[in-house]
Amino acid sequence: MNYDKACLNCFLKHQLQLFPENVAETLEEAEEFLEDCMAVVCKNKKEVKKYFEESGADISGMSEEEILSAEEVFVVGDGRYLIVEA
Repeated sequence: MNYDKACLNCFLKHQLQLFPENVAETLEEAEEFLEDCMAVVCKNKKEVKKYFEESGADISGMSEEEILSAEEVFVVGDGRYLIVEA
């Protein structure tokens, strides 16, 4: 998957929400890391929910806000979300 600059910058800026220390310092390192862990870019909130349902995560009873505030969900800022599973 190709990650655009918005996704890469989002991950670089917010990576500490998921990891105890930075795992990438540059756009290139961020892209390599996201590729290695097969991060997913979702177009909208609906796709985020669908991703978790299809991956077998137990999200029953969780509100949309709870799902979107999970530590592995990064808000890109243009309506998209980046999901990084460590």
